[in-house]
Amino acid sequence: MTVELDDGTRIHESRIRLQYTWWIGRTGSNFYEEIRKNRKIWGIKCPFCRVVYVPPKENCPKCFSKMHEWVELGNTGTLTTYTVVNYAIPGIQPENPPFALGIIILDRANTGLVHLLGEIDLTKIRVGMRVQAVFNEKPQGDLLDIKYFKPI
Repeated sequence: MTVELDDGTRIHESRIRLQYTWWIGRTGSNFYEEIRKNRKIWGIKCPFCRVVYVPPKENCPKCFSKMHEWVELGNTGTLTTYTVVNYAIPGIQPENPPFALGIIILDRANTGLVHLLGEIDLTKIRVGMRVQAVFNEKPQGDLLDIKYFKPI
C-alpha cells in the first residue's frame, strides 16, 4: 500500500526480508565456542563498573573500558520478562508457534540474555521463575547451541 502525504512524499508499506552476515569478533567467538565445546556459558566483567555482561562484549557500554575478565555463569538464572509468540514468520523463527521467548538474568550476571523457553506450559510462565539451560545435542557454534531454558 502506498500513501501520499500532504507534502507530496510517499510512504510505501511492505516487508523486507534480508539474509545477512555479521562479524561477532573474538569475544563473541569465544562465547559461542565455550557453549559449543564445553556447554558452559560465560560473561565478561567490566574492570571499572564491575558489571557482568552476557552475551559478552569487548568494551563496556557504560564506561567504554576494554574488558578481559571472563566469569563462568553456570546454566541457571531468573526469568525477568517474556512474550508468547502466536504467529508464524516462515524462515525466521527458530520454532513453530506458539512458543515463548524470555530475558534471563543468569546467576552471577547483571544483564539479560534473550532466549527461547521450552518444556513449559505457556499459560504458567511467570516473571521471577527460575530456569535452566538445555543444550542442543548437535551444537553448531551459535546461540541456539542453548536449545532453550526450562523451569527448574
